[in-house]
Formats: sequence, C-alpha cells, structure tokens
Amino acid sequence: SGGAYGIDGAAHRGALGAGGATVAVLACGVDRPYPRGHARLIARIAEQGLVIGELPPGDHPTPSRFVLRNRVIAALTRGTVVVEAARRSGSLSTARAARRLGRFTMGVPGPVTSGLSTGVHQLLREEAVLVTDAAEVVELVGAMGELKETPEGPLLPRDLLRADVRRVLDALPARGAAPVAEVAREAATTPDDAVARLYELRSLGHVERHGDGWQLTRHAVMSARAGAGPP
Repeated sequence: SGGAYGIDGAAHRGALGAGGATVAVLACGVDRPYPRGHARLIARIAEQGLVIGELPPGDHPTPSRFVLRNRVIAALTRGTVVVEAARRSGSLSTARAARRLGRFTMGVPGPVTSGLSTGVHQLLREEAVLVTDAAEVVELVGAMGELKETPEGPLLPRDLLRADVRRVLDALPARGAAPVAEVAREAATTPDDAVARLYELRSLGHVERHGDGWQLTRHAVMSARAGAGPP
C-alpha cells in the first residue's frame, strides 16, 4: 500500500501485527518518509518488510507523483482491494491501473449513505469483485489449494513417537516376525540402532520378541488399522 493515513496505515499495521511482510510504495524518495506522521510506521515496515519508490533519494512528493505511484502499487500485486474510496479517491486510480494490467480488482462494500463508499460502489458497478473478508481475497489471488483445510484424524499412540523410532516401527511387517537385519534395512539404519529402537518400542507396548525376530503386538496392529481408516 502507500503508507498513507487511514486504510493504508491500517493494512500495514495489520500485516506487521500478524508477523507478516508488507510493502510501502512512496511517492517520494525512500529517505523522506511521507506522511511525516507515519515516519515510525514506515521505519517498522523497512525493518520487517520493504519500502520502495521510483524517485531518487531527496525527492519530495507532489500531487501528480501520487497518481504515478499508484500504478506501481497495482503492478506489484496480484490484485487490488479498495476498502474505502470517495468518488475522486486516488485508490480508484490504483484499481483501474490494476485492471489495465490484468490484475484482480476487488471492493469492500460500505453503507450507501457514506461518501467514503461511493467510489467503491462505483467500482463494483463496473468490473470489480465484491469481497467481505480475507478468505474471499485469497480465493481470487491465492495459489490453488491455498485455502484447503488440512484434515486431521484422531491422535494415535504411534503419532507421539520420535521420527527415528517410528521408522523402525513402520519397518516391521503387518503379519509375522522379521529379523533385526531386515528391520534395519527397511528402516535405513544400523542393526545396533534398530535393536535399541525395538527395545524402546517393546517398553511402550508396540512390539514383542518372537523367536529370533520381532513382530507387532496385537494392540499395535489394531492401532495401525484404526489410523488407516475405512478402505
């Protein structure tokens, strides 16, 4: 965003507060933070995100430079969201620049009686997409599957094992016993390490000795079947 008062500042602070990265595009040299009241905020953005500008250090902002700056904001993003905008707001120039570049243009509707919603509603009457929360924005501009929830099944005893111990457990056959050498080979470890892990698993009730080999206990077999779910 542009680092300005209002929605710009709120967007930057929200990203910083969530531990994310944010980019401020200035209409002046990056050594002259503007507006001056946001000097501390822009300094935080420089530490946690990025502060950029087309103009060389020392250049001051002018009205025409804000409009030119807006096209840079549009070009840097996958989409532009206009939250509030009066009929002649500079945010509208950013949204239209985004549209010309083939980016997504989105608007957050507001009260029909508010002058700060007039520009947003104008965009929505054109080609902007109506959005009401972050998930709807990500649905448009995010990567495929970004909103997909990770399914979580029940927590099983084997899920609490360390990775090296679980590899040895997984190396045992579902039926019958296996010698230590075979278990070590399947688990990609040494026989001595496999023996140490097997005794650890025995103390937890997962495996048992059977002659010269090792096998899963009945409890471990039932637990594995429960984790696999229905066929």
